[in-house]
Order: sequence, then structure tokens, then C-alpha cells
Amino acid sequence: MRAALFALLSHWRRSPLQLAMLLLGLALATALWSGVQAINAEARASYAEAAAALGQDQLARIEAETPIAQETYIALRRAGWPVSPVVEGRLRIDERRSLHLIGIDPLTLPAPARQVEFGEGDALLPFVSPPGLLFVDAETIARLQGADLPPLRLAEGVPPGTAIADIGQAQRLLRMEGRISHLLIDPAAVPAAPLQDVAPGLRISPPDSGSEVARLTDSFHLNLTAFGLLSFAVGLFIVHSAIGLAFEQRRPVFRTLRALGLPAGTLMGLLLGELLLLALMAGMLGLVLGYLVAAVLLPDVAATLRGLYGAEVPGSLAFRPGWAAAGLGIAVLGTLISASQSLWRVARLPLLAPAQPRAWAIASERALRRQAALGAGLLLAAAGLLLWGQGVVAAFALLAALLLGAALLLPVLLSLALRAAERLSRGPVAQWFWADTRQQLPGLSLALMALLLALAANIGVGTMVSSFRLTFTGWLDQRLAFELYLSAPDQATAARVTDWLEPRTEAVLPILRADTEVLDRPAQLYGMTVHRTYRDNWPLLAAVPDVWDRMEGGGWALVNEQLARREGLSPGDPLRLPGWEGRIAAIYSDYGNPAAQVIVDTRTLLALHPEVEQRRFGIRVAPDRAAALAEELRATFDLPADALIDQASLKGFSLQVFERTFAVTAALNVLTLGIAGLAMFASLMTLSGMRLPQLAPVWAMGLTKARLARLDFLRTLMLAAATMLAALPLGLALAWVLLAVVNVQAFGWRLPMHVFPGDWLRLGVLALLAAALAAAVPVRRLARLRPADLLRVFANER
Repeated sequence: MRAALFALLSHWRRSPLQLAMLLLGLALATALWSGVQAINAEARASYAEAAAALGQDQLARIEAETPIAQETYIALRRAGWPVSPVVEGRLRIDERRSLHLIGIDPLTLPAPARQVEFGEGDALLPFVSPPGLLFVDAETIARLQGADLPPLRLAEGVPPGTAIADIGQAQRLLRMEGRISHLLIDPAAVPAAPLQDVAPGLRISPPDSGSEVARLTDSFHLNLTAFGLLSFAVGLFIVHSAIGLAFEQRRPVFRTLRALGLPAGTLMGLLLGELLLLALMAGMLGLVLGYLVAAVLLPDVAATLRGLYGAEVPGSLAFRPGWAAAGLGIAVLGTLISASQSLWRVARLPLLAPAQPRAWAIASERALRRQAALGAGLLLAAAGLLLWGQGVVAAFALLAALLLGAALLLPVLLSLALRAAERLSRGPVAQWFWADTRQQLPGLSLALMALLLALAANIGVGTMVSSFRLTFTGWLDQRLAFELYLSAPDQATAARVTDWLEPRTEAVLPILRADTEVLDRPAQLYGMTVHRTYRDNWPLLAAVPDVWDRMEGGGWALVNEQLARREGLSPGDPLRLPGWEGRIAAIYSDYGNPAAQVIVDTRTLLALHPEVEQRRFGIRVAPDRAAALAEELRATFDLPADALIDQASLKGFSLQVFERTFAVTAALNVLTLGIAGLAMFASLMTLSGMRLPQLAPVWAMGLTKARLARLDFLRTLMLAAATMLAALPLGLALAWVLLAVVNVQAFGWRLPMHVFPGDWLRLGVLALLAAALAAAVPVRRLARLRPADLLRVFANER
């Protein structure tokens, strides 16, 4: 067995480039997959940590639709209720930074909620006495350098982006004096009286078994996983090609070993052991590369999650055994899948068959017909999923069936096109060129399929991102119509500021918000004062006639697209909120917001939620006067820097979040295209050493090596160009599915699709450049081939 093992491994010693391509292909595929999984694992660990903050996953709580009055808490304590107050909110530090602030009472906090050691006696005084302390993690301390905040103290166990403070200091910072967000119930004590007898209108909520942020971000992480899986699949084309060619080149060795008495089971075991060793080597390299990829991409992902969902994810990466084990596992699984066909051939290898090597991928007509049938079946399955599929998983299954079906049909279509070209060609050289290209097609088919997937993904995702950017920019111009946005520190200041602004501006309109429920699910409720600003700019998708007049009269509401799609609502449908019934006047686009949203007129919102403070306003003023007015306003009322935001800054921040959102997918696209180019290079290098029997007779008949090299180079560029032409409709179909199906299922809104021919041209040039680079070394090798090597072909039996 030892001699058989050395005989098998000697192939890799004689073919180091093939070994390098195999290891590199699998390592890159594993790197992109494990990198995405590392990012997802880091984010989900942060969600779990946030869900466990203050024992939220263990403690029941008392809540209300609005903040609880402090007097209610005192009444509950006097009635014997074992509750502890919590104040919670997002503290905005400046235009770029914010903090999730939690205020607690350390004296009444239940034991499961004690994440931080606050100290006792005199040691507790710095925490409860002004200005107090903020307990944060190390990364948050670094991020908050220079901020005007109470002293920061490092504490283990505090979620990233979160600070724990004394409740009195938190109320002051969040401007929630006299109000409490919710009350934690100590499970070690028993309430003395029914809750409704002491505090009517409050409710007890059970412990939160999962994070709401984790549920909101599921679709985002599923998108990342899908792109990682696509990159892994493209990398497996390299592995499949390299393994298949290596097995086919060793067919004589396999037969010789079997003829010398090596049992078939032993041969299969040795080959499996060889594959597992290669998979583990490449998997380990892939984990290292994946860690580096994840470390580079994680800050952009963290910024995206913070901007879209308010989720705090650390910008640094921790090594977690879970994703590492999964990366090694998928490397082994991918290797076994890639080698399954070759292993099956070895198992069925006839012992007395002629020991003549042949190019393993010369496909029979029957194999092509089977491939065409499978590809057509997958496209039919994609059509069925488009018509009847529901949910995000079905949407991604549709994408997978579409891409894989098209990839399987590519060699069939190219073979038909080459056969037609051969029939139409004139002259022996042209006919040989087309016939030889068709003969080489099976050996290049996997590389071309990988290139097709990479190009289609670039076209599809690029079209989606560019369409989103164009739509989002126009949408921002509509939604952010006010020149200035004011957030006053309190209602008294707000009243003085609005009185001062009245004669100096065109309009000062309140922006009011409360929490509500629609069909027993949480939603955001906004109040709108109907004005020409909204009539001219608000982005309505569908509306009843005279929509703004109806809104001004009351009894009507606007709903965002997410809510309308989720509940199947249309303009004119009845709508019920707690304490209010009316009808839907219109549906509006609301990109980037994962939550359901309802807008009613200002009078209705204040009637439903009289406790809502009127501290936020939109200010209309001539654009050329906005900057001067802002400076005068700050100087007159001594407003903090973040109390007044101009339209340009808000748009710039929103566009920055947008660009960082798609930075990850852009990076994965580039890496996937690079892997596809590597697959083509690996196939061309392997086939170049197996083509001498086809080239030697043509050279002997008078074609020079230089001309043969030019024809080989032209063949590679032609196949790459044909693949680009096939990728164009596939990429556009992919973009449509992403915009009209995946986006709707994952996020609840649909984007219009725009086309960008200039991007296609640049990608086509890039594809030709990648093909030219892949062909450069094999073509150079052919041009520098010695005549003796070509003549030796005729000396051997072929």
C-alpha cells in the first residue's frame, strides 16, 4: 500500500502547477465562504449579547405604550411589587456617533441583570453622584474619545456601542426626567397585589428569548451568505476541473496498480485519503485568508448594520471555533462533491481496458444532451419558484436555479454555435480552428461556466446597486425637502425657537413620532402637517384621488411600502390603530427602513398620544439663506452642535451609509471575478500540455508555431467574449430578481430597474483582459515549444 500511495502522490510532484491551482482554488473558495460566516457569527454574537443585556432573556418586564411615569414606579414599589426601573434610549453625540444608553438603579436591580460590578457603600458614590460614570467596553471607549460625556469606565460584558449609567444620569442625558422606559421584575420575590389594581394600562411582557435586531437583520445576513455561497461555488469549478484532469491523467497509473493486485477498495481509500489531506491543507489556508477578508470587510458591515438597523457590532473580529469548523467542513464537503464524478469513474474502471490517457473532459453527445436537459429543468424550476414561491428562502432558491441552469446550458449553446461556425467556414485552417475549438470546449467548460457566473453576478449586482443608488438619491431629494432640521433640547426651548423662526422662514413644520401597533404588530406612527412641501415632494407610489386634501381633513393615513406589502394593503382600504379607525390615502416609498410606518395628520397623532413632545421640526427657508440662519439660530439660543442639521449634511450621511452598505457585495464581486479568471488559467495551463497530439499534425502540415499561438490566443478571447454575451441577459435577469423578488421578500420594498450600458462595456473589457492574462502563459509556452517536442508525438503510439 505504501508503494501505491507514493505512486499516486508522485503525480503532484510532477505537476506542481496543477497542485497549486487545486489548493489555491479551494483555499479561495473556503476563504470567501468562511469570511462571510465569520462576519455573520460576529454580528449574531453581538445580537445575543445585546439580548442578554440586563437579563432581558431571563427577566419579565412591565411595559406600556408610552414611557412610564416615575410616580407609577413608586406606587408599585409601595404596593409590594419587586420592580427595578430602567431608562433606555439612543444618545446622539454628534453627526457621526451615537450611543445606546441604559440607565439602571443599582440598589434594586435583580441579580440576573447585574452585568457590571458597581461596588458597594462609598465605592458606589461615583456611579450615582453627578456627573456619574458610564460603563462601556474597550471598543466603545476608543470610539467615544473626545465626546462630551460623563467619565467612561471599562467593564467586561457590556455589549458594544452600549453604555450603562445610573438611572438619574441617564434620564438627564436622554432628557427623560420623571419617565421610565420599563420595569424589570425580580423573579426572587412575589408581587403583593394585581398589577391592574395598582397601575392600570401597564402590561407584563415575558423574557425576550431572542433579539428583535437579530430578527430584523436576518435578511441582510442571508444576502451575505448567498454571495459567499456563490463565490464558493465559483471556486469549486477550479477544484472540480483540477481534480478531474488529475484523475484522468492518472488513469494508466490506476490500471497498473489494479493489474498488480491492488484491491479496488484500497485504491478508493487511498484516493479519498489524498483528497481529505488536500482539503484540510487548503481549508486551513482558506481559514487564514477568510479571517483577513472578514477583518477588512467587518467595519463596513458594522457601519451598515448600525445605520440601517441601529445594531451595534464590534469593528474588530474575534476567532470563533464555530465558523472555523464550518469552514473546514465545507472545504472537505466541497472537495468530495467536486471529486465525486471522478471517484465514480475510478470505481468503475475496467481492469483490462487499454491504458491510453485521454483528455478527461471530451464530452459525448449523450452527456451534452443530459446537461441540456438538466439546465432546462432548472430554468423551469426557477420559473415555478417565481410564480408560486413565497419567502426569502424561495427567492434565493430561484436565484440558485436560474444561475445554475444557465451555467449548465452555456457549453451546450457554445457547442451549437461552434458547430454552426464550422459548417459556414471556408478553408482548411478555418474549419480546423472551429473543430479544434469545439474539441477543447469540454476541457474549458467548467472555467467558462465559472466566468459566466462571475460576470452575471457582477452585472446583476452592479445593476441592482446602481439602480438603488439612482432611486435612493432621487428619493432623498424628495424626503429630505427641508433645508434645516431642528431637534430642540426641551419643549420650552422648542417653543421659543419656533416663535423666533416664524417671521424669518417660509414654514416651520413639526415632526412628531410615537410607537403604535398595526394588526397586532409594532409600527412607527408619525404626525404630518399637510403643507406644500409634502404635496410637492412626498414620494407616493399609489394614492386615492385628492390624497392631500383628504389627509388634511383627517380620518385618512399614509402607510409605507413595507407595511402595505406585508399586510396586503391598498389605497382606500380601512386601517385600524389603537384608539383610531380610518382609511389608507396612499402608499409611499420608504427605502432603508425595516419597520412598518403609518403617517396621520398632526391633530390625530396628538389626540392619540398627547404625551408626545414637540421638539423636532423641519424648517423651510431659501437654500442660500440656510447656512446663515443656522449660525444665527445657534448663536441666539446656544443650541448644541447636533440640534440643527442642514439638508446637505443629512443627505451626505445617508449616502455614506448607502455606499458602505454595498461595499461588501462589491468586494465579493471583484473576488469572485478573480477566482473565475484563475479557473480559466488553471484549465488552459492543464490543457496546453495535453494538446500536443492535436497540434503536432497541423504544425507538420505547415502552420508555424507563432500562428498556432495566435490562433490559441484568439480562441480564448473569443470564448470569453461569447461568455460575456451570454452573461448579459443572465445578469439582467439576476438584477430583476434581486430588485423585484429578493428585495421585496427580504426588506419589503421594490426598486425600479435601470440599465447602465457603460458598466457592461467596462466589464466586457475586464473579462477580455482576464482571459488574455489567463491565456498569456499557455500561449507563450506554445510559441516557444521545441520542434523536437512536436516530432516526438509521431514517435509514440497515440
